[in-house]
Amino acid sequence: MEDATANRGNSGDVRGAIAAERRELADLFDTLRTAQWNAPSLCTGWRVRDVAAHMSMGFRLSWPTMCGELVKARGSLHRMTDQVARRDSAAHSTTELAAFLRDHAHHPWTPPVGGLTAALGHDVVHGLDVTVALGLDRSVPEARLRILLDDIRPRSLKFFGAELDDVRLCAEDLDWSYGSGSPVFGAAQDLLLLAYGRRLPAGRLRGEASSRFAQTTAEA
Repeated sequence: MEDATANRGNSGDVRGAIAAERRELADLFDTLRTAQWNAPSLCTGWRVRDVAAHMSMGFRLSWPTMCGELVKARGSLHRMTDQVARRDSAAHSTTELAAFLRDHAHHPWTPPVGGLTAALGHDVVHGLDVTVALGLDRSVPEARLRILLDDIRPRSLKFFGAELDDVRLCAEDLDWSYGSGSPVFGAAQDLLLLAYGRRLPAGRLRGEASSRFAQTTAEA
């Protein structure tokens, strides 16, 4: 495996990756039909439009406003992001939701923890929440995947509720693996989704333990 520090790259590399990812996703969002915007994403309970609204929340809401929303949500970050995503997805047109990403491609927002790499992960994974759920054939560029795959740590797995005990993630399209135990094979970007606590549509993974990470009928 290549050196992890080298793969994470410097801050300029990550900023460039973030900007490119946002612009590409904005272009993709512009092509979606109404039915696709209203279709379920991989984020449980969120439609594609809710995911898109959430992706731009950090650009549109000031820090004091976010704090106020957190108070309204009785201190629950999960409840706050859910409420804001649903509200804002209804308040903005799909054209606006796409434009928010494009217009803020170079916005310096980062999540509360994790810095620039976490910001890239936020954009890449939520983009996959949309494209995988819709069955769209979009491949995240390898350089961006490498930054994120090499940053996987037990602490981040716990934060996202990813249960990877006793499995080894083995990419079929990259020289990359993580963990130990029963092998789970799949595309690198699909394995990245597992590290972020997602469940995938049937048929995207291989291996005896792969069924652990498949969507149930209710989730599909």
